[in-house]
Amino acid sequence: MVDVLGGRRLVTREGTVVEAEAALQNKVVALYFAAGRCAPSRDFTPLLCDFYTELVSEARRPAPFEVVFVSADRSAEEMLDFMRELHGSWLALPFHDPYRHELKKRYDITIIPKLVVIKQNGAVITNKGRKQIREHGLACFQNWVEAADVFQNFSG
Repeated sequence: MVDVLGGRRLVTREGTVVEAEAALQNKVVALYFAAGRCAPSRDFTPLLCDFYTELVSEARRPAPFEVVFVSADRSAEEMLDFMRELHGSWLALPFHDPYRHELKKRYDITIIPKLVVIKQNGAVITNKGRKQIREHGLACFQNWVEAADVFQNFSG
């Protein structure tokens, strides 16, 4: 479980609430800081969606990977619209959870979109997840798994 999200509840784009511990245990976690009104976010989100779908939804053996969306939208309605329109079937920190702001500070988010891949203890594997996905596609995931130091037997 990712310590940084311990005790939190996350939501799906359909509105289902899940416990972070259960959803993120033994997975590489990518925090996705973005907003629907942001053109670069709208440009990258479909690419992230395809990346996630190939690794998790369509894989014969789903990869130990989860994305948690941390919204920079102006309202809960904007956030939900963005999630329903472009997002994959990943999770999100609820809009009204003040922890969104703490995460932005903790991971020094000054521009969006930003994809920060973290270890279970919250330490950063990379804060250049967006660039790595654009340049290397699915190949970057194996590096994240190795750096996470949790999934010794994963072969993607």
